[in-house]
Amino acid sequence: MSDFLKKIFAVAMISGMGLGLAACETAEGFGQDMENAGEAIQDEASE
Repeated sequence: MSDFLKKIFAVAMISGMGLGLAACETAEGFGQDMENAGEAIQDEASE
């Protein structure tokens, strides 16, 4: 992967995380979102 694509990917990831944090009004809400995401990943992995 070229350096340019790596930089674009990094910016996209940081932006996505920033938007995700902005969507959660509290740290508790963020924790619940992460827990739900983890459970969804575990469910898919166990299938």
